[in-house]
Amino acid sequence: MDMKKRITLELRNRSPAEIVELVVDNSRSADGEVEGLTDEFTQLEFLSVVNVGLSSLAKLPSLPKLRKLELSDNNLSGSLESLAQKCPNLTYLNLSGNKIKELSTLEALQNLKSLQSLDLFNCEITSLEDYRESVFELLPQVTYLDGFDQEDNEAPDSEADDEDEDGEDRAGPTGDYGEEDDEEEDEDGSEGREVGLSFQVNQANQEDYEDEDDYAEEEEEQQGAQGQKRKRDVDDEGEEDDDDEDN
Repeated sequence: MDMKKRITLELRNRSPAEIVELVVDNSRSADGEVEGLTDEFTQLEFLSVVNVGLSSLAKLPSLPKLRKLELSDNNLSGSLESLAQKCPNLTYLNLSGNKIKELSTLEALQNLKSLQSLDLFNCEITSLEDYRESVFELLPQVTYLDGFDQEDNEAPDSEADDEDEDGEDRAGPTGDYGEEDDEEEDEDGSEGREVGLSFQVNQANQEDYEDEDDYAEEEEEQQGAQGQKRKRDVDDEGEEDDDDEDN
């Protein structure tokens, strides 16, 4: 697939100004030039153009926000002047696997004042005597060359750092949510206990009321029975008095 068509597919119905990252690796450049990329990609920060057959960067558009540029496994031997003109804010540049042979070819990168990391793996220039010392002297703004600084300290993995930061961001809210859940559970538990206690008190009071009602009913029954008994006794006495008068 040619580079121009690949870029069109990568847009996915978005405008170029919406694109922040663009990868067109393994597409083909018919004439060794950048194709399909325009200065409308104003927000582009990461561009990967690996193994597309590039031999020149002359047609590279202006990409003022570009920070990382992957150009490995192409046929570039020079024309690096375009990078300082079109991508002045580059911090990372990968030129591994290209045809860069002379230290003088890298002089064009001196104007990339923000350049911190440069990769030249598998370029003939790496076989030069004092290669690393010479590059660091030529490009003092560069901290990491081929993944290591001047003291052979390895460059940090930016992707791993991003994952760690994402992980910390995720852990924070999760922990907060957990504490809130615990507080909600405690509140729910307290409310449940209070409701249960109220129910028990109400139930006990209801039972007391029922006992008092039963007791009142028993007293009424007893009083009624005693009243009927007294009435019968009075009636019996009246009958006895009548019998005595008759006699």
